[in-house]
Amino acid sequence: MKKIVLAGGCFWGVEEYYRRLKGVTSTRVGYAQGMFKNPSYNQVKTGLTKHAEVAEITYDPTIISLEKMLEHLLRICDPTSLNRQGGDIGTQYRVGVFAENETELAEVKAYIDSRRKDYSKPIVLETEVLNEFYDAEEYHQRYLVKNPSGYCHVNMRLIKPEELKEEYRK
Repeated sequence: MKKIVLAGGCFWGVEEYYRRLKGVTSTRVGYAQGMFKNPSYNQVKTGLTKHAEVAEITYDPTIISLEKMLEHLLRICDPTSLNRQGGDIGTQYRVGVFAENETELAEVKAYIDSRRKDYSKPIVLETEVLNEFYDAEEYHQRYLVKNPSGYCHVNMRLIKPEELKEEYRK
């Protein structure tokens, strides 16, 4: 199994989107790339901690590749939008890919570079090695499962039927 930490605006939708994909074995939401240890949601939402809302995705690379994971991120967010996705505005809603190590980071950067031609504006998506991940509060974990009509900027219909886990095919 491999892990990747992704930021794509509000973490509720990012987590739920990836949770539905074949090859994803677990997800959790939290905070990464900030300046303080163990931040709370109330601290992060001020923007002062510099943390991003993120989803940590554990996946089976024999079923879904890193490249495919990145393709999905670009499918659900605008990598040219600085500190904003959907109705969410603030540094905590920035877009980013936070890799486990330098080797994986090089793969991420190569993929993002290959996609620059697809956009008319500069890509502002952050690519870094993950410095620390802090779990978000329990009420944020699988928020859209607990609150099916909750706010979400991510369009779940962008997942192709063949990419869905069996239980989500209808």
